[in-house]
Amino acid sequence: MVKGGCIYIMTNGNNTTLYVGVTSDLVNRIYEHKNHKYPRSFTARYNLNKLVYYESLPTITEAIDREKQIKGGSRKKKMDLISSLNPDWIDLYPKILEW
Repeated sequence: MVKGGCIYIMTNGNNTTLYVGVTSDLVNRIYEHKNHKYPRSFTARYNLNKLVYYESLPTITEAIDREKQIKGGSRKKKMDLISSLNPDWIDLYPKILEW
């Protein structure tokens, strides 16, 4: 069985800092970010606890490739990507909890 993957973008309350990540378990990973499971991590240090974008991909390899593509883009491209699917930059975590 091939396990899929997700890429995601987190930000803070003021939408000033962005973090792009990849995981095979989006719900659990965002929970870890929100609860600062790793207190010295980038997301914990900058209080990035708002999920503003995610994509599901068929394999983790495709998700890793997509993560690299997004990370390689400019801040404007990341912001445009978020705004294209989440124009109000709301926290999408409650939505993924319904999965």
